Amino acid sequence: MIKPHSKTISAIRSRLLAWYDQNARDLPWRTPPYLSEIDRQSQATNLPGAYHTLVSEAMLQQTQVATVIPYFHRFLDTFPTLKSLAQADEQQVLTLWQGLGYYRRARNLHACANVIMSEHQGQIPHTVDELLKLPGIGQYTAGAIASIAFNQPAPILDGNVIRILSRIFFITDPTDHTPIKKQLWSLAEQLVPETSGRPGDYNQSMMELGALICSPRNPNCNTCPLQKLCKAYADGSPESLPITLPKSKPRPVHHHILAIQHPSKPNTYFFEQRPSTGLWSNMYQLPTLELNHNKDFESDQLITYIQKHLKIKTKNITQLKTFKHQTTHLTITFHLHAITPTSIPTKLKPNTAWRSLTKLTDLPLSNPQQQATKCLSVQ
Repeated sequence: MIKPHSKTISAIRSRLLAWYDQNARDLPWRTPPYLSEIDRQSQATNLPGAYHTLVSEAMLQQTQVATVIPYFHRFLDTFPTLKSLAQADEQQVLTLWQGLGYYRRARNLHACANVIMSEHQGQIPHTVDELLKLPGIGQYTAGAIASIAFNQPAPILDGNVIRILSRIFFITDPTDHTPIKKQLWSLAEQLVPETSGRPGDYNQSMMELGALICSPRNPNCNTCPLQKLCKAYADGSPESLPITLPKSKPRPVHHHILAIQHPSKPNTYFFEQRPSTGLWSNMYQLPTLELNHNKDFESDQLITYIQKHLKIKTKNITQLKTFKHQTTHLTITFHLHAITPTSIPTKLKPNTAWRSLTKLTDLPLSNPQQQATKCLSVQ
């Protein structure tokens, strides 16, 4: 177990905060230094608060700051308060999230807002223990909200913090190995200051240093405020850390997107809602046959699938485009097919619809489905 000397802890805190005060980016969800949620409410209610922190932390998971900023503005324009988010329909939330990916974050954020409104009188909990009880809130997010919004001395540990700690303390074991991850959490807890030491600003300074200076490749060590404390820098090997366990390769699969055009309405296609569980749950799509293997698939098999499962008879199938999409565990090859139906059912199943490609703004579509509809639009 790593236990830094008190002088080392003090030096890390003071140098990081001094650097942060001079170099912190002006981000729309950030309050000025020193300002907790309680201070914000008493001094200037137009400043970002706990709700802004909650939304931003959900969006920033596995997504870069530059990508998040326009989505954050649009989200807050549509849902300016926690109450307005809780009252929204999930489809509206998913549509607004469209393009950010990892849609479970949006569903959890919506569920979180509902729980806070119903069980916490609309007040976001202040403590890590209470925050952890909310949907989709893990240890990192709970620590970020508690420290940034409520000035609680709660540690955080994300990719940026892991990278900084592994370099400063020269941790050469795989950081995603469970015992090492526990040691890193313990180390982060030792380093975060008490309430009087600005724990929220300290945590943000760690994230900021990892984003701007202590990057995975080509770290700018010459401008790093922690350079003299960094054992990896002294060793001449900061880029070699952190070390992680080998990851398994994503599994290749094939998905066939069936673009079924209405026989009498130009530019109008059949859409269906995905199941409530699994990848892209509850979002809409052109009917998609998902194959978990790499075998050839004949067009007559597609015709059989369309007739059996969609009750639509067809005669012509034309492959329009093939493209790939990467998820954490899958490499998906999408095959887009144009379908010409000979007859369609007079009554649609629930959660299905014929939609013009010019009227899709209220349908949440995954990135691959958006790519498919764009391809159809230029045909």
